[in-house]
Amino acid sequence: MEIAPYAAGWLSILPPLIAIGLALATKEVFSSLMIGILSGALIWAAGTDANLVMGTVSATFGIMVKKLDFTIILFTSMLGALVYCISLSGATKAYGAWALKRVSTRRGALLSSWGLGVCIFIDDYFSCLTTGTVMRPVTDAHRISRAKLAYLVDTTAAPVCIIAPISSWAAAVGSSLKTTGAFENDLAAFTAAIPWNFYALLAIGLAFFVCWTGYDIGPMTRMEERAKNGESLAEGSGVVTMNALERSGSKGRVSDMVIPLIALIAFAVFSFLYAGGYWGDDPKYHTVFDALGNTSASTALVWSCFGAHLVTILLFLSRRVMSFKEYMNGFVEGVKVMLPANMILVLAWALSGVCRDMLQTPQFIQGLVESGSATALFLPAAIFAIAAFLSFSTGTAWGTFGILIPIMVPITQSVAPDMMIVTLSATLAGAVFGDHCSPISDTTILSSAGSGCHHLDHVGTQLPYSLTAASCAFAGYLVAGFTHGSWIASIATAVVLMVAAVTLIHRSNQRKTAVAA
Repeated sequence: MEIAPYAAGWLSILPPLIAIGLALATKEVFSSLMIGILSGALIWAAGTDANLVMGTVSATFGIMVKKLDFTIILFTSMLGALVYCISLSGATKAYGAWALKRVSTRRGALLSSWGLGVCIFIDDYFSCLTTGTVMRPVTDAHRISRAKLAYLVDTTAAPVCIIAPISSWAAAVGSSLKTTGAFENDLAAFTAAIPWNFYALLAIGLAFFVCWTGYDIGPMTRMEERAKNGESLAEGSGVVTMNALERSGSKGRVSDMVIPLIALIAFAVFSFLYAGGYWGDDPKYHTVFDALGNTSASTALVWSCFGAHLVTILLFLSRRVMSFKEYMNGFVEGVKVMLPANMILVLAWALSGVCRDMLQTPQFIQGLVESGSATALFLPAAIFAIAAFLSFSTGTAWGTFGILIPIMVPITQSVAPDMMIVTLSATLAGAVFGDHCSPISDTTILSSAGSGCHHLDHVGTQLPYSLTAASCAFAGYLVAGFTHGSWIASIATAVVLMVAAVTLIHRSNQRKTAVAA
């Protein structure tokens, strides 16, 4: 069935609002996403005079098939299988025992999780699954809640990638900048915007502050108290289940975990460059950034997972850690474990497709931007808010880049050309904020999966932190507009407000806890 687009106007933002509202109210994500998709398909059917029953049903499953990214499903499944097999060998237990001898405090466990996430800046998918899986035994041993781990994993994924000049995100932004023709060097423009990306910098800094001080705000306080009291840690759509750990062997060593992960990272770097044509015949892709801009991230990640599996199989068979049959049985079980996360991804992609392809939400937002009469004073803050709303509603930062950057550039050229880098950074920051806290974002879903945390627990506990950083970033962009681009005044305002806000919220939580006790 051909799904022709229908300009639904303000109705185009209802499906994600319905899905998110139901998910937060019912704590059940699968049915909430499905109802959101069906509501969007119903709006489309009514607007295009299609059959309200069969038109809605056929459009629902048609958009699911159309938006399915099988390479990402293959990557998450293969990575889940790799981690499951490593756990089955006993290497995860060995790593946990080794790490506990060196990470003896809660603060050390939290800072180690934060540091590992910051170091994996090549790709956010890779960071989400790897950091959560590697650090989970350590945080569990120190009675740190899975929700806290998921927050650290998510905060050191997209916010780190968007300020890393060599990453899949830099390549995505570069491709959008190239279409505008307004920048002589796309990489130079992206790099110049990094200091102005207030949300990414504040979110990463806030996560470090939380790790160092132990301050918790919002529902995270309750989650951490439960974990400290020894209550069972929640198993959500995680990569490794307790069954794998219970049936793990005793032959695994720390090296059986470290070597496959090093191989995975090495293969990922090589695959990103190879897929981008770094060693190809076209000389224009013979630089690292150009190759990354031309690469297919999902395909490269599948290649890297395949290479890591080959290394792991050879390593385990050579040391007789497990037989080939045991490895393949573990592979299948690992794929099964990733099924809930993959289902959420498919439904989230379908909901995004309903908004983008069927109801034309981006065009509605574009019309609001172009019809606005923003002045230079409010332009950065307004663009930040619009990018955040669009990214939160559709669950995609990359799609937001592609939509807003071509609109933002001519508007800024006509209103305040000297504020181009500031408004570019506001676009990127708003898109990352919306992606970071959206329940239907890929990285939010994979952070829950990698950390073994219930998805809605992760969304609810992370939201106060992301809203705090976003509010302070918004204030920073307001100052940037009124000071005509004073970076020192803008970042100082944002940082001071964030420290003050977190301190006040934490003290308020302490008072409430004391009163309750």
